[in-house]
Amino acid sequence: MLTDIEIAQSTKLRPIDEIAKQAGIDEKYLEMYGNYKAKVKLGLFDELRDRPKGKLIYVTAITPTPAGEGKTCTAIGLTQGLGKLDKDVMVCLREPSLGPTFGIKGGAAGGGYSQVLPMEDINLHFTGDIHAVTAAHNLLAAMIENHITKGNELGIDPTRILWKRVMDISDRQLRNIVVGLGGKANGTPLESGFDISVASEVMAILCLATDITNLKERLSRILVAYTYDGKPVYAGQLKAVGAMAVLLKDAILPNLVQTLEGQPAFVHGGPFANIAHGNNSIIATRLGLRLADYVVTEGGFAADLGAEKFFDIVTRVTDLKPDVAVLVATVRALKFHGGVARDNLNQENLEALKKGIANLDQHIDNLRNCFGLPVVVAINRFPSDTEAELELLMEHCRSLGVNAALSEVVARGGEGGIQLAEAVLKALEEENSFTHAYPLNISIREKIEMLAKKVYRADGVAYTSRASRSINSLEELGYGDLPVCVAKTQMSFSDDPTLKGAPRGWTLNIRDVRVSAGAGFIVVLTGEMLTMPGLPKNPAAENIDILEDGTILGLF
Repeated sequence: MLTDIEIAQSTKLRPIDEIAKQAGIDEKYLEMYGNYKAKVKLGLFDELRDRPKGKLIYVTAITPTPAGEGKTCTAIGLTQGLGKLDKDVMVCLREPSLGPTFGIKGGAAGGGYSQVLPMEDINLHFTGDIHAVTAAHNLLAAMIENHITKGNELGIDPTRILWKRVMDISDRQLRNIVVGLGGKANGTPLESGFDISVASEVMAILCLATDITNLKERLSRILVAYTYDGKPVYAGQLKAVGAMAVLLKDAILPNLVQTLEGQPAFVHGGPFANIAHGNNSIIATRLGLRLADYVVTEGGFAADLGAEKFFDIVTRVTDLKPDVAVLVATVRALKFHGGVARDNLNQENLEALKKGIANLDQHIDNLRNCFGLPVVVAINRFPSDTEAELELLMEHCRSLGVNAALSEVVARGGEGGIQLAEAVLKALEEENSFTHAYPLNISIREKIEMLAKKVYRADGVAYTSRASRSINSLEELGYGDLPVCVAKTQMSFSDDPTLKGAPRGWTLNIRDVRVSAGAGFIVVLTGEMLTMPGLPKNPAAENIDILEDGTILGLF
């Protein structure tokens, strides 16, 4: 069987201006990046503002496992399946970070015959958006320290600088560092560190902004430090906003590419869902909904992360509302949640599958009863799945009154997504009573505790003294009405990655609480969650190479 990159490289791409024309985008709104990529100018939205919105199909998944779930593949394959049914459809996805590309995942443009193309470009630098975020973030860091060195008119306390630096490579060595060494000419010595670029508040702002003006307003509200007398200092006070916006002027424009079968795709913005809000840009999705009858989008990791953050954060700042949720599951992953070791997942085990289904059930219950959405379970089929296992899973979904469909998009592309597409179209006719997990007019602690009990099923919440002090301070500063963005392991409903299935009898541990004032949410750090990943023992980078003719090898 061909690898993902071999399939991508053997596919004849259509020129991007043809894809744009198919999507209804006049070439005057295109900024070309070669033959197969283009940015779309924001003026197009004004032209389409009065056009009716399409249906928004939100793809999420059960709790991830090493067995793989295939959420991005399913989102792309569903788009291709709807295309096979002659539906006017687009897909909106996040941009891959170089951290996972060279680390543990190896790429994020789909797989098999369900990909967005050009796959190599999308996974490697793409149109430079993440680099622009990195530059804008680090410019602000440099201006903070320059302000201190050149007189410190604002009275910034060097021990209370909140704004670190970022880079788009996983490097654990940079999590905690000391900068400014070497004498007075080299700045002020102080503790700092690096986060990965996609965890930057600038990335969150880029994805939540609606236009350049809104982008600048959000950038100005970034809380960067405190003064010696405890007053907050914002990016706007450092006169950094204009230059940051200039660095982001192209990054804010959505990127147009195509699926392997020629449907238009926006790939724009890349926040992680375990340490950020985990969804592609509002601009891309809003534009897609004016261009197509159906828009498929996906959030990072499981429904307790990317989906919850879309429902509770993204929908509060825009007119986006999901019409249906597609929950991706695999027999293999559910057996893993049922206690089967990774090396034994290819063997039939109905008892473990029954046990692991508890994870699926909790996600279904959350989507239906906590958020009020119709749900379709997409069973991403693997060659090792037996008929007995598949039938058990399908019957279980039927017993819950939930639509379920087999998805074979990785092996068969759009043809393998027709059954899923038909199930989604049927679910779109069901009642939608979308709501949020919590109201905004309650305290930060109450929001955290509602999420912990309603979505994660924790018994309660424990706060460190530092987290409690942070919450009190943020509420005194007037941030108590913001939604919360929980930074939590993706490997479990709990804050302990070793707890599989649907754990009960546990307590959510809150280590610290911060504000992303420009993005407009409170960041809640749980357990041992890190904002700068490290590389695994055998990183994907070891297998990546390039030939003399420019052919890239081993990307995925």
